[in-house]
Amino acid sequence: MSEINGVKVPFIPIVTNNDYEPGKVKNNKENFDAIFKEELSKVKFSNHALKRLESRNISLNDNELDKIQNAVQRAEEKGAKDSLVMMRDKAFIVNIPNRTVITAMQVGEEQDNVFTNIDSVVFT
Repeated sequence: MSEINGVKVPFIPIVTNNDYEPGKVKNNKENFDAIFKEELSKVKFSNHALKRLESRNISLNDNELDKIQNAVQRAEEKGAKDSLVMMRDKAFIVNIPNRTVITAMQVGEEQDNVFTNIDSVVFT
């Protein structure tokens, strides 16, 4: 027993989980791996893309982010490297292997409407 100011205090571990069993260590490796893989599979936005979203007043809701995610998945399955992802009123250039949005624009915003260095277009 430990002593605090001359008073003997028994060691009682703090238990926050009702499933606690002494001597049993839970294996959370599977949970960690699943969460880690899920986070890696999410689409990221480059600093350039974030600046374009802000400067062009483009906002994305959860549904639109899911559409981009699905478009990237479909492009990846086809072996694409750099794709133009077209939504109703938005367009995104995405590097597929890195799952990174490179730039974003409103459809009709660009006067030239010429996109180079892409190997695929995905409509969502």
